[in-house]
Amino acid sequence: MSNEQKILSSETRIFKAVFPNTTNHYDTLFGGTAMQLMDEVAFITATRYSRKRMVTVSSDKIDFKKPIPAGTIVELIGKVIETGNTSLKVLVEIFVEEMYSTERYKAITGTFTFVAIDEYKRPVPIDA
Repeated sequence: MSNEQKILSSETRIFKAVFPNTTNHYDTLFGGTAMQLMDEVAFITATRYSRKRMVTVSSDKIDFKKPIPAGTIVELIGKVIETGNTSLKVLVEIFVEEMYSTERYKAITGTFTFVAIDEYKRPVPIDA
Protein backbone atom coordinates (compact mmCIF):
# COMPACT_ATOMS: atom_id res chain seq x y z
CA MET A 1 0.00 0.00 0.00
CA SER A 2 1.39 3.42 -0.92
CA ASN A 3 1.80 6.18 1.65
CA GLU A 4 -1.05 8.11 0.01
CA GLN A 5 -3.35 5.09 0.32
CA LYS A 6 -2.34 4.61 3.98
CA ILE A 7 -3.14 8.26 4.69
CA LEU A 8 -6.54 7.98 3.01
CA SER A 9 -7.45 4.71 4.71
CA SER A 10 -6.42 5.97 8.16
CA GLU A 11 -8.62 9.08 8.07
CA THR A 12 -10.87 8.91 11.12
CA ARG A 13 -14.30 10.47 11.58
CA ILE A 14 -16.23 10.43 14.85
CA PHE A 15 -19.53 12.12 15.65
CA LYS A 16 -20.60 13.22 19.14
CA ALA A 17 -23.60 15.03 20.56
CA VAL A 18 -22.78 17.96 22.85
CA PHE A 19 -24.77 17.36 26.02
CA PRO A 20 -25.05 19.73 29.01
CA ASN A 21 -22.74 17.59 31.17
CA THR A 22 -19.84 18.48 28.81
CA THR A 23 -20.42 22.24 28.80
CA ASN A 24 -19.23 25.15 30.92
CA HIS A 25 -21.16 28.04 32.50
CA TYR A 26 -21.44 29.65 29.03
CA ASP A 27 -23.30 26.55 27.80
CA THR A 28 -20.47 25.72 25.39
CA LEU A 29 -18.19 22.68 25.21
CA PHE A 30 -15.33 22.72 27.72
CA GLY A 31 -12.01 23.34 25.97
CA GLY A 32 -10.43 20.47 27.87
CA THR A 33 -13.17 18.10 26.75
CA ALA A 34 -12.62 19.18 23.14
CA MET A 35 -8.87 18.56 23.51
CA GLN A 36 -9.49 15.10 25.00
CA LEU A 37 -11.75 14.16 22.09
CA MET A 38 -9.19 15.52 19.61
CA ASP A 39 -6.33 13.53 21.18
CA GLU A 40 -8.45 10.37 21.05
CA VAL A 41 -9.25 10.85 17.35
CA ALA A 42 -5.60 11.68 16.64
CA PHE A 43 -4.48 8.51 18.47
CA ILE A 44 -6.91 6.35 16.49
CA THR A 45 -5.76 7.96 13.24
CA ALA A 46 -2.06 7.45 14.07
CA THR A 47 -2.66 3.83 15.08
CA ARG A 48 -4.70 3.08 11.96
CA TYR A 49 -1.91 4.54 9.81
CA SER A 50 1.03 2.80 11.50
CA ARG A 51 -0.52 -0.29 13.13
CA LYS A 52 2.05 0.25 15.89
CA ARG A 53 1.86 1.27 19.55
CA MET A 54 1.59 5.06 19.41
CA VAL A 55 1.96 7.68 22.14
CA THR A 56 1.19 11.39 22.03
CA VAL A 57 4.33 13.48 22.40
CA SER A 58 2.84 16.91 21.75
CA SER A 59 -0.21 18.89 20.85
CA ASP A 60 1.49 21.39 18.62
CA LYS A 61 -1.21 24.02 18.12
CA ILE A 62 -4.90 24.13 18.89
CA ASP A 63 -7.00 27.00 17.58
CA PHE A 64 -10.39 27.55 19.18
CA LYS A 65 -12.05 29.63 16.44
CA LYS A 66 -15.72 29.33 17.45
CA PRO A 67 -17.54 28.12 20.56
CA ILE A 68 -19.38 24.80 20.40
CA PRO A 69 -22.87 25.17 21.91
CA ALA A 70 -24.74 22.53 23.85
CA GLY A 71 -27.37 20.79 21.77
CA THR A 72 -25.22 20.51 18.65
CA ILE A 73 -23.50 17.62 16.90
CA VAL A 74 -19.74 17.67 16.39
CA GLU A 75 -17.74 15.76 13.81
CA LEU A 76 -14.06 15.20 14.55
CA ILE A 77 -11.89 14.39 11.54
CA GLY A 78 -8.32 13.14 11.93
CA LYS A 79 -5.84 13.05 9.02
CA VAL A 80 -2.15 12.18 8.91
CA ILE A 81 -0.38 15.24 7.50
CA GLU A 82 3.30 14.39 8.00
CA THR A 83 5.34 11.25 8.57
CA GLY A 84 8.88 10.73 9.78
CA ASN A 85 10.98 7.73 10.73
CA THR A 86 9.43 7.10 14.16
CA SER A 87 6.86 9.91 14.37
CA LEU A 88 3.90 11.36 12.57
CA LYS A 89 1.61 14.38 12.79
CA VAL A 90 -2.16 14.28 12.74
CA LEU A 91 -4.42 17.23 11.97
CA VAL A 92 -7.75 17.13 13.81
CA GLU A 93 -10.64 19.40 12.88
CA ILE A 94 -13.90 19.75 14.76
CA PHE A 95 -16.97 20.75 12.76
CA VAL A 96 -20.24 21.78 14.40
CA GLU A 97 -23.64 20.90 12.97
CA GLU A 98 -26.90 22.31 14.17
CA MET A 99 -29.28 19.47 15.02
CA TYR A 100 -32.31 20.92 13.27
CA SER A 101 -30.78 22.74 10.30
CA THR A 102 -28.10 22.18 7.69
CA GLU A 103 -25.76 24.80 9.17
CA ARG A 104 -22.20 23.50 9.60
CA TYR A 105 -18.95 25.27 10.47
CA LYS A 106 -15.39 24.56 11.59
CA ALA A 107 -14.85 25.39 15.24
CA ILE A 108 -11.46 23.98 16.29
CA THR A 109 -8.28 22.75 14.59
CA GLY A 110 -5.21 21.22 16.13
CA THR A 111 -2.16 19.12 15.34
CA PHE A 112 -0.83 16.27 17.42
CA THR A 113 2.53 14.50 17.16
CA PHE A 114 2.86 10.78 17.91
CA VAL A 115 5.81 8.42 18.23
CA ALA A 116 5.73 4.67 17.58
CA ILE A 117 7.14 2.65 20.48
CA ASP A 118 8.01 -0.97 21.20
CA GLU A 119 7.03 -3.02 24.26
CA TYR A 120 9.88 -1.36 26.20
CA LYS A 121 8.61 2.14 25.32
CA ARG A 122 11.54 2.80 22.95
CA PRO A 123 10.93 4.57 19.62
CA VAL A 124 10.65 2.27 16.62
CA PRO A 125 10.37 2.96 12.88
CA ILE A 126 6.79 3.40 11.69
CA ASP A 127 7.31 1.50 8.46
CA ALA A 128 9.31 -1.40 9.87
